[in-house]
Amino acid sequence: MAQARAVISSEGELKYWKPGGTRPEKIQTKDPQEARVRLVQHVTEALNDPFNDHHGPTLNVKVDDPETGIGVLTVTADGSVTRQELEEPEAPEAEHEDPEAVEQPVAEHQGDEVENDKPEAQEEEATEAEPEPQPETRRSKKPAAAAPQPKEEAAEIEEAEEVAAAEEEEFPSRKALRETSFLTAPKVIQPATIGWRGILTKLGISIKPSDYELAMRDDIHAVSQHWPGPRTIAVVNRKGGANKTPTVCGLSAVFARYGGGGVLAWDNNESQGTLGWRTEQGPHDASVLDLLRDKEELLSPGAHNALLAHYVHHQTEDKYDVLRSDEREEGDHEIQAHEVDSTYEVAAKYYRMIFMDSGNTTRAANWRAAIEHTDQLVVATTTVEDRAEAAKNTLVTLSKRDAHSAKLAANAVVIISQEKQDDGRAAQEYAEKFRQIARAAVVVPYDPAMKSGQIRYSALKPATQRAWLAAAAAVARGL
Repeated sequence: MAQARAVISSEGELKYWKPGGTRPEKIQTKDPQEARVRLVQHVTEALNDPFNDHHGPTLNVKVDDPETGIGVLTVTADGSVTRQELEEPEAPEAEHEDPEAVEQPVAEHQGDEVENDKPEAQEEEATEAEPEPQPETRRSKKPAAAAPQPKEEAAEIEEAEEVAAAEEEEFPSRKALRETSFLTAPKVIQPATIGWRGILTKLGISIKPSDYELAMRDDIHAVSQHWPGPRTIAVVNRKGGANKTPTVCGLSAVFARYGGGGVLAWDNNESQGTLGWRTEQGPHDASVLDLLRDKEELLSPGAHNALLAHYVHHQTEDKYDVLRSDEREEGDHEIQAHEVDSTYEVAAKYYRMIFMDSGNTTRAANWRAAIEHTDQLVVATTTVEDRAEAAKNTLVTLSKRDAHSAKLAANAVVIISQEKQDDGRAAQEYAEKFRQIARAAVVVPYDPAMKSGQIRYSALKPATQRAWLAAAAAVARGL
């Protein structure tokens, strides 16, 4: 079988020789990883060219790679690749090297040359030069005009200073030794899993992940953490229609999918909320009022997690639970502050993360009580002007209320959901403004699956899923 040849430099240049060719094709790429991808693409295109001179649907390419060494890639016309490692040959002797020049002693040439070329003025200067000053020591820092001391007293002072200096030098060494660990190891970066790089990884060619994939891995790592004790996230905006409920669903799904169970989405509306309408219903119609009725049983020492199935609605795909508000049309009960405290007491016993949906009245007792239990504030808004203005006013109100509320406002994450498909520019402009008054602002693109019906993470577009992952990571970094 005919064989081609390729050389990849550490700077990213790719040189490719056709089978039997003497002059290489030079292909400039950004880095060795891109050069590997480009090499496979180049060979595949050539094999599929009816006028190619590779003589067959398969081609062997001997590749000299700065990271993987020398090997042979077998590339087929359908793009499949297999690799065979080769032992690296011994380095060839340098071209035009004079063996006699290598065998002659270096001292004979260099010594004479230096001695003959040395200027006479430099020789005189060297002979008449004063002794070089000694390096400064701790003792040299004493004032130069110090009064003379007796020899015995001076000797004692000198000895004491030497002992002190030795102790000062020894202490950092002992500390460094204590802090040294032989268990540390450099972070291992797994090969790429998505895009062209991921395809080559599956074909046996180890490719480093792109910056996009590395950023996504960082976000996944952030949301996969478990913190000591429960963490509560309140999603707020004093204006209705600001996408609070979809935001609760999106964040809950991300944290439950990547970090495991123990995630609760709680509709803390003072009367009748909509979280139950946008999520999956369990085999009952229980609400927060039922949980409050049986609070003592749920907090008893003998209570277990299975009891929760009577009160919460499990999302079978997204793996989080929903605690609904009272949705009875004839109901007239409004949740009070002490009932929020009681519900939180139960939720904190059974769940590691609690996402609280909220109503539109910042003066309501249950709204204020929820803020008292909050660890991370999320302000939801859309690209509609009055929703964004209400989001800003919500932050301003909290910043003036008390120390805890002001801290939440300064550390808030603002999530801007596009109201329409062509609102991308407006969303980015809002995000830039919110970043001036909040810790982070994230844009979620328009997605019909977020607009109506039950919200399921798997039904969202890939770009929307990536945006919710970024939003959840921003929340996690504040916990």
